[in-house]
Amino acid sequence: SGSATAAGLVAFAIGTETWGSIVSPSTRCGVTGLRPTYGRVSRAGAMALSWSMDKIGPICRTVEDCALVFNAIYGPDGLDQTLVDLPFNYNPKIKLSDLRIGYLKNGFEKDSTNRVTNEAALAKLREMGAQLIPLELPDLPFEALTIILSAEAAAAFDELTRSGKDDLLVRQIKNAWPNAFRSARFIPAVEYIQANRVRHLVMQAMAEMMKNIDVYVAPSFDDNLLLTNLTGHPCVTLPNGFNGKGSPISITFMGNLYGEALTLAVAKAYQDATDFHQKHPPLFP
Repeated sequence: SGSATAAGLVAFAIGTETWGSIVSPSTRCGVTGLRPTYGRVSRAGAMALSWSMDKIGPICRTVEDCALVFNAIYGPDGLDQTLVDLPFNYNPKIKLSDLRIGYLKNGFEKDSTNRVTNEAALAKLREMGAQLIPLELPDLPFEALTIILSAEAAAAFDELTRSGKDDLLVRQIKNAWPNAFRSARFIPAVEYIQANRVRHLVMQAMAEMMKNIDVYVAPSFDDNLLLTNLTGHPCVTLPNGFNGKGSPISITFMGNLYGEALTLAVAKAYQDATDFHQKHPPLFP
């Protein structure tokens, strides 16, 4: 769906994310993706992987298109009972100098692969008037919380596993989904519950961090990706140049819970000030 959007074969696509499946194709295909807050878009009819982490959002060529599609799909539908009925008041006319915009200092310092483009992005934001505030993610063992996803995925595919039909899946290597579903059956219920207790602490720590921040910018692939999928925060991932092999790379803007409108507005301001989203292979203008 991301590649079809990039090629202009479709106006937009709908993606689902549990741990990177909107962010990753948006990055690889050089398009823009919105991962909404958990509980913003109905998942009715979608294949479940992790009931407490799955989210649905648009993949488009621009931030503006993401806002248009999100406006059409957000909100309660009477089917998905996890949805919250809150407004989406999108207004792209903002001044970055009026906002409290953070950046993940340690995350950018560790991302040596994309150092040049990351530094250029931060410089561009400062040039646009943003007074970037250095941030650090909560110091909690959230990496260990992936067992939540594993256990819920195994439950979602329990019938497939117990029927033996998981043998029909092509990939059967060590960490492929069939073996992940099988091995997750050995996760003790106690550990699943303890992991969710730690997850609650992570959510509280993120809420405290976000009290003084409207939006923050982060590398698309670091600890922030897992943490914010666990906490349910929204993000916008957009093109930010190309690597040495000519493949697209991206940058991500993170927002407060249910803060898609402001997150999109900041991301649009950055996208409008750059031209990475307008660069396409010759056959796909």
